[in-house]
Amino acid sequence: MSLPVEAAEALQTFQNAAGWEQRARLLMQFGDRLPALSDADKCEANRVHGCESQVWLVGELHDGHWQFSASSDARMIRGLVALLLLRVNGLSATELQQVDLPNWFNQLGLSRQLSPSRSNGLNAVLQRMNELAL
Repeated sequence: MSLPVEAAEALQTFQNAAGWEQRARLLMQFGDRLPALSDADKCEANRVHGCESQVWLVGELHDGHWQFSASSDARMIRGLVALLLLRVNGLSATELQQVDLPNWFNQLGLSRQLSPSRSNGLNAVLQRMNELAL
């Protein structure tokens, strides 16, 4: 499955990073660039359960392709979620089910950063995306 253009660009950026500290900085920058969700969207109905941090997710279907927006109160999680959005935005529901989350973060060189709880949280976000897409 080919990567969305923005995901491929992000992957290139992370693979060119010199070491862990630069990747950590990039992660924060991606999180900071995540468009803010409105206060109305930060409601209980949009909260992703299974994350230690607060994460809100909204999705819209455009011509058979999903477009997700998300936010988190934790900076590191915001960065990880931003990278997840790059990977999944523009996919169909079927493509969404084929996303291999551990592989994506491994390619980015960020799997070390995924503690079991963060990993579970991101899996919960992807799970929620799949629920919305059904």
